[in-house]
Amino acid sequence: MTDMDGVWAALGGDPALLPGVSTVVRGGVLDARLPVRELARTCVGVCALAAAELGARRAGLDEVPRVRVDDGAVGTALVSERHLLVDGRAPVNFAPLSRFWRTADGWVRTHANYPHHRERLLSALGVRAGELPGEGVPDVGAALAERSSLEVEDAVCAAGGLAFALRTPKEWAAHEQAVAVRERPLIEWRRGDGADAPRARVLGPGAGASSLPAAGVRVLDLTRVIAGPVATRTLALLGADVLRIDPPGMPEILDQHADTGFGKRSATLDLAADPRAFEALLAEADVVVTGYRPGALDRFGLSPEELVERRPGLVVAHLSAWGAYGPWARRRGFDSLVQVATGIAAVEGSMERPGALPAQALDHGTGYLLAAAVLRSLTERVDGGGGRVVRLALARTAAWLTDGVEPGPDGGIGYDGPEEWLAERDSPLGRLRYARSPVSFEGGPEDWTRPPGRWGADEARWR
Repeated sequence: MTDMDGVWAALGGDPALLPGVSTVVRGGVLDARLPVRELARTCVGVCALAAAELGARRAGLDEVPRVRVDDGAVGTALVSERHLLVDGRAPVNFAPLSRFWRTADGWVRTHANYPHHRERLLSALGVRAGELPGEGVPDVGAALAERSSLEVEDAVCAAGGLAFALRTPKEWAAHEQAVAVRERPLIEWRRGDGADAPRARVLGPGAGASSLPAAGVRVLDLTRVIAGPVATRTLALLGADVLRIDPPGMPEILDQHADTGFGKRSATLDLAADPRAFEALLAEADVVVTGYRPGALDRFGLSPEELVERRPGLVVAHLSAWGAYGPWARRRGFDSLVQVATGIAAVEGSMERPGALPAQALDHGTGYLLAAAVLRSLTERVDGGGGRVVRLALARTAAWLTDGVEPGPDGGIGYDGPEEWLAERDSPLGRLRYARSPVSFEGGPEDWTRPPGRWGADEARWR
């Protein structure tokens, strides 16, 4: 069984559709010690197949359009944030305090791209620094050099910041969180009762093979950073009306918004001050995608289970760093930090000089898996199924990468660079150069219908 066979089965897909997927193998794409290219290829492939299947089902077609997975397109898209240019300016993907640091007994990696995470890191370490991004680097380095890696990890995480110790794969395997992660499937499903389906909004049929599979689907996007926004960016490509909602006082980082905002609208909404506005959106939504850490939205009655109970027929897709279980269930986390804690950074480098994957593959790969799970849920809903709760975790994707993905053949037809899969267009943010989506099937869309707009500039309502 290939990896795509197993993942498609985990999504509940019909194995008879898999021969319709072809792959263009290219050498020199996402080269790493771990099989990153194979993971990325599988995630994009099942997402494209799920999109083609939904489109065929809604259009009443007997055959599902063929899917083409090109390693060049996949490799370019998995580093989309690095290819982005805004009026010719390259993005800054990591702040000065987001990096590897030496400790008294090893290494930690921190994440301080957001101002509130930077403040918590500095506070936990007892370091005072100005507001400029680079201020505090020498003092943080000195503070960390005096402490053990685990001491730093515990102190910073307890303060709501982000710092994780470099571990070997063996050390991670013995950790209680790793044990909890490996007990769970790559894609967790909770299926609703089919009797609930009539209470879901009925999706109209597609217009034909070339129609957008997710046309008319309303998606509430409660995600940030990369993985969740990649999933909703993909749903927007496929025709969904994606409305991203953020708290008014927590703007997204401009470059992240420019990279993942294609096809979407962006609005702000204070859930505590204006719960009725959100309830109005929820009443007409088909899908809710959440990327906040488990429990963070519970006080608003927005846990996945509560959402499905209140809105039968709804598809709820939840993404987290460490999983909604185990001792780290409530901890914050990002791709780079999951790589460090799970032993990936040690494998790609060493314990003396940690490395990293050639892309934030846990983020991007999980994003395409999340989109695939939503698309398959919608297909099952068309067939008379009820709502769904779907859960994925970066740490579980990491376990799949380190244990389950099989390396594929090297070689292929070669990779001459990303230019073939890059495009340019004007936007309210400026002239953008960006990576096109790698999700490709016969009759499918080649690009987003709209560029990203300004963060928070849209109204919090459906079209």
